[in-house]
Amino acid sequence: MFCHRIKLSTVFGIAKLLALALPSLALAAWGATAAGVSVEVEGGHQLARAWCTSCHAVEPGEIAGPYADVPSFMAVAKLPSTTAASLNAFLSTPHGDMPDIKFTDRQRADIVTYILSLGQK
Repeated sequence: MFCHRIKLSTVFGIAKLLALALPSLALAAWGATAAGVSVEVEGGHQLARAWCTSCHAVEPGEIAGPYADVPSFMAVAKLPSTTAASLNAFLSTPHGDMPDIKFTDRQRADIVTYILSLGQK
């Protein structure tokens, strides 16, 4: 009889801990998601600096790059037609004088996230 009370009290104790912990776990998960966005933006920014600055202005607020006929990332971000889908499609296919860089899916997603973040500034 005593053993059943211990097990039952253990079950209730675990249930109480879970009830108290779940809201904290949910907030932690939300924070990780929110933090993930800035990690993607920063990753995209670093990739843009490494791969795109020879032709494009990639920094926030920068409107002119090395070539007058090549749009800045800010200009691209402000276009009404710029969406995640349009950027993904553009970065997945070769275009004229643009180098045919083979980004991984993660790299492309980070660059897209970075460009879209510039449209929010």
